This record gives sequence, C-alpha cells and structure tokens, in this order.
Amino acid sequence: MTTQNRENEATRASLELLYDISRELAAALDLRTVLQRVLFLCMRNVGAISGSIIVLDDNGQPVESAIIIGRQIHDHATSQLRVTLERGLAGWVARQRQTVFIPDTSRDERWLRRPDDAEDRTGSKSAISAPLLARDRLVGVITLVHPTPGFFTLDHVALLQAIADQAGIAVLNARLYAESQRQARVMTAVAESAAVITATLKLDDVLQRILEQISQALRVEVVSLALLDAGEQTLEFRASTGGKGQSVIGIRLPIDKGIAGWVAREGRGAIVSDARKDWRFYPEIDRITGFATQSIACAPIRSRGKIIGVMEALNPLEGQFDPDALLVLTGIGSLAGTAIRHAQLFERLEATHQRYRDLFEDSIDSLLISDWQGRILEANRQAVLATGFSKDVLLHMLVDQLHQPDYEKVGDRLLKISAGNPISYESILRTQSGRVVPVQVYVREVNIEGISHLQWILRDLTERKNLDTLRDDLISMIYHDLRSPLANVVSSLDVLDSMLPTEGEAAFRSLLNIAVRSTERIQRLTNSLLDINRLEAGQAVGNRQSVSPSALASEAAEAILPIAQNKSQELTQNVSPDLPLVLVDADMIKRVLINLLENAVKYTPQGSKVSIGGQGKGAWVLMWVQDSGPGIPPADRERIFDKYTRLHAKEGPRGLGLGLAFCRLAVEGHGGRIWVESNPGEGSRFCFTLPVG
Repeated sequence: MTTQNRENEATRASLELLYDISRELAAALDLRTVLQRVLFLCMRNVGAISGSIIVLDDNGQPVESAIIIGRQIHDHATSQLRVTLERGLAGWVARQRQTVFIPDTSRDERWLRRPDDAEDRTGSKSAISAPLLARDRLVGVITLVHPTPGFFTLDHVALLQAIADQAGIAVLNARLYAESQRQARVMTAVAESAAVITATLKLDDVLQRILEQISQALRVEVVSLALLDAGEQTLEFRASTGGKGQSVIGIRLPIDKGIAGWVAREGRGAIVSDARKDWRFYPEIDRITGFATQSIACAPIRSRGKIIGVMEALNPLEGQFDPDALLVLTGIGSLAGTAIRHAQLFERLEATHQRYRDLFEDSIDSLLISDWQGRILEANRQAVLATGFSKDVLLHMLVDQLHQPDYEKVGDRLLKISAGNPISYESILRTQSGRVVPVQVYVREVNIEGISHLQWILRDLTERKNLDTLRDDLISMIYHDLRSPLANVVSSLDVLDSMLPTEGEAAFRSLLNIAVRSTERIQRLTNSLLDINRLEAGQAVGNRQSVSPSALASEAAEAILPIAQNKSQELTQNVSPDLPLVLVDADMIKRVLINLLENAVKYTPQGSKVSIGGQGKGAWVLMWVQDSGPGIPPADRERIFDKYTRLHAKEGPRGLGLGLAFCRLAVEGHGGRIWVESNPGEGSRFCFTLPVG
C-alpha cells in the first residue's frame, strides 16, 4: 500500500471516529451522561487508563464533574477536583486555554502530586489535558492519564483536541439544559410551595406547611424555623420536623450566636457542608436537643423587605446539598415571609374580634347593632335580659319598637348620626312584659367589616332616677322644715337690729350684720331650691317686671362684696345705667347673679379680680361674670349646668352642684340662654341673656 493510500485510510478513519463521537454525544442531554460518554470515548480512542472532566460555569466555577478509573465511574467528585482546578494541571489549562502534553508527571510542576503518586505506589504517569471550548466560551477541562510515562504521543494529543472540540458544544448544551432543568425544578418547588403555604391562615399550620415543602424539595433529615422577637435581638424556634428536631421548639437563640444568627444579621443565606468546622456553628443547640448537625442550609425569611426569621435545613439524605438548594430555600423563604405575616395579622384580627365580642357580650349596658333603617342586626346578653325578648325575636325587631328615638337630636331618618361624638338622649325602654324602664341612649355610627352600622347603648337609669327622687324629696323636706325656724331667725334679727342704738358698739353691729347676711344667703338657697322644683315641673316664671340691669348688678355685687373683701379681691362693675330695662323676676335674676359671683369669688385666687358686666344685644341684654380662676375644660362646659354636677378638683371649694343648675333653669325660664367661655388656666366667663322689657 502506498503512503498516499495509508494517509487516506487514516483520514477516513479519523472522520469516521469524529462522526461516531458526534453521534454519541448528540444522543444525550443529561449533563452527567454526557460527561461519562465524553470520558469513555476519549479513554477508548486515546488509550487512557483513567480520566476526569470538570464542567465550569460562566464565572469559571466548577458545577459538575466526573472521574473514571479503569471502568469504575466516580460521581460527586466536584469538591475533590476543585483543588486540581485551583493548583493543578486542569487549572493551568483553564487559565491558558491551551492543550498540555506531559510525558512524565514527575518532571512537571503543573501536575499536582498526590500521595498515590509516590514512587512506592503508582509513581510517574503520562498525562494530557485539553480545554473544552464552545464558541470561545470555556465550558470545561478534560484530563487523561496513563500509568506509563511517555505513553501518549502527539497523535494522541491531536486526537484528544479533536474530540474536545466536538465535546465542547455537547457539554455546553448539556450544562445549559441542566441549568434550565434545575431552574424549572426550583420554580416548580416554589410554585407548589406557594399553593400549599397560602392555603391556610392559621399560623401553626402555615409554619408546618413551610417546613414540609422544604423537606420535600431538599430531602433533608430536619427542617426548623425561627422567628425574630419584637426587639429583633433573639430568634425563637417556632416549628421543626423530625423526631429530635421537635425538641428545638421554644429555644431562644441570640442573633450573635450560630449560623442562623449570622444569616439573620447579614440577611443572606449560607450552605455549610461541615458545620462543626465552621466558626459560626453554635454547638449548644445540639447539646440541648441531642441532635448531631453535619450540614446546614440556612436562608432568611423576609416580609416587605424586612427579615422576620430564618429557616434551616439540616443533614441532606443524599450526602450533600444540591447546587440549587439555597435557591430553593431562599425562594420558599420569600413566600414564607408573606404567608407568616398574613397569618400573624389574621391571628391578631381574630383576637381583636374575640375581644370585641367579649366586651360586647359582657357589657353591663344593653347594646344593639342596627342598620340605617333601624333593623336590629345584633344584640348582647344584657339587651336580652333587659328587654325580656329572646335574641331571635330581637333580631326581627326595629329599634323604635323598643324605645322612642329623639328625632330632634338624631334627625329624620337618623341623618344627624355620625361616627364622631355619640348622640345622647333620655328615653323609655319598653320590655316584653310591658314594664317601662328609663334609659339613657347613646347612638353613633360604627364600621363593621367595611359596612356602616349604628350602635345603640341603652343604659338603665332606674337607680339614678330613684336617687334623684330621694334627693328631691330630701331637699323639699329640708326646705319646708327650714322655712319656719328661718323666718323666726329673720324676725329676731330684725328686732335686735331695731333695739340696737344707732351709735351702738361696732362689735355687736358687725356680728349682727354677719348673721343677717348668713340668713339672707340661706333664704336665697331655699328659694332657689323651691324655684328648681317649680321650673323643672314646667311652671312659668311669674312676678315679672321691668328692672334695670345696672340695679340688679349693683345689688348682687353689694351682697357679695364682704366675701370678696375677705379675700382681698377687687370686684368691679361694667354695667351701664343706660342699658334698656329687662322684663324679669327681679329676685330670681338677682339670685342668678349672686350665684355666679359667689362661684367666681370661690375659684378666684386671693388678691385677683372678679368683674360683672353687661351690654345690649338688640331684643336682649347680655350679662356676664368674669373670674380669674383655673378655667373649665371643654368637656365639662355643658355638664356643669346639670343638677348635682361638680368638677372633681383635688383642691378647692365643694358644693351640692345645684347653683349652676338653678341659674340655667332660671335664665331659660325667662327665654334666655346661659353658657360659659373658658380656657384652662385663663379664668372663666359665665354669660347669659335676658329679654328687654
């Protein structure tokens, strides 16, 4: 055979070999299968005894590998080959992107010598290594070894390079396919987790479902979950899977301890292959639980960008964590944060509803919830007891079937009711038995689950009414029992006054004046009590006459002047004599002014000012009494005119709470109006209007 024929035969054999290799590589997409086929083809055609292949990602980091020694395949060798990639021949080839031929490994420093390369063991070898390139992208490095130095030739190098050129595309496609499959698995795991985790709003169930999804996705021995406390300084383990894993529940871990604490502080996940060699590992948890931690994958749980806890997956069942384990854990952690926050909010809402229900049911007042047509939608236990109707019956009734609303206050069709201040009025509750119960009604708008309703509070006034009746009877009895002896005292004082000489002793005259003023004060009080009863009974003010407002002010000031002088107070009048006359019961209005002046003197500090004034206002005359006292809070400015109402000051004068009630009844009995203008710490001005005569 000629040389030309031999070359043609060799060329045809090479082409057939490359075709067969290309067909073999194209028959699989699984990355591990492709790697094994590439190694087998290279070893068979080049004559190597052992070989390895490392697949690199776009950052030059190993993602998969395979080693074949003889006919034995070694999987999961990436960590073993990582050292070779960093300091050995494969690393040099990857960096230089050049094929290397080493006839004797003992004479080349690029070969990473291992203990089995010693002379008394395997000794020197022959090796070739080539980069796997695909469209100028480095996708891996293949290395072939023969135990005999000088075994490989340049023809072997050329053949390996040709196979490597064919294998580069196949390895890249398989790597991309593996990455897409891995991403698909991650997305599937996350999607399935989303559907399962969000299927409930009970916090304990949510936590357990999160752990179950992680356990299924990562196939690990134990999964645990810890949440940050309110101060964000401690992690509390709230849930765990596995037998011994359950004992971790309730343990609190400071965030400066352990891998979980590090993840909570740093806000990023971590995979630790050998936990006990990691400086962050905290062995105290293992000591407490009796569990032996080997490998850990840990990721933070986030909600609205804030870390609220961590998840740990411990000890994978297949020896080590997959490259996508942290990606899966982080994805589920993002879902978990939202689900946990929703469950916590739901639990708080449920607790709030329960507290509202307890308050609603246990209230001592009758509570009703109605719509804006007055149909009763809810009633508490006290409403059932007070009305005598069963709850089923109440829920088919209208509010106005139980009591007569004050439509002047609540408005036609209840339009004056709002969510602000409740409207209050007195009414009569009609019970099933026909008994009538006096009630104070408070009604306001409330929002329940986004729908506007009305809340009615019916407070039983029976006891208060009975007490008011007893008070009124007692006051009436005192008044009638005082009249006769008081009249005798007044007569006796008049006789004593006539018996004393005009130039009598000053001491006796002073004592007599004190007694006279005191009896006059008692007379004013008893007359006011009588007037309160008459005016509350609806009797009209009689004995009206045209009187000068200036004269009324002067007489009232004269009666109070001695009390003001005792406190070194300045009492001034600013009531013009030119004011129009007013048509009033002079004695009653004078008592109104005296009451207001007495209060002003009581509450004004020693040495301060009290003034009385008046001015015309068309058909009315406005009069006022100004003090320099502590002022009246806004919330009390209306109620101080009610009977028996007193401001509960820690210090200061006290009374029965009838003076201002008399003033209001007397002024309103004349058709006028009375009010107070005041700011705390700035004194008070009591104003009232009287009709012009």
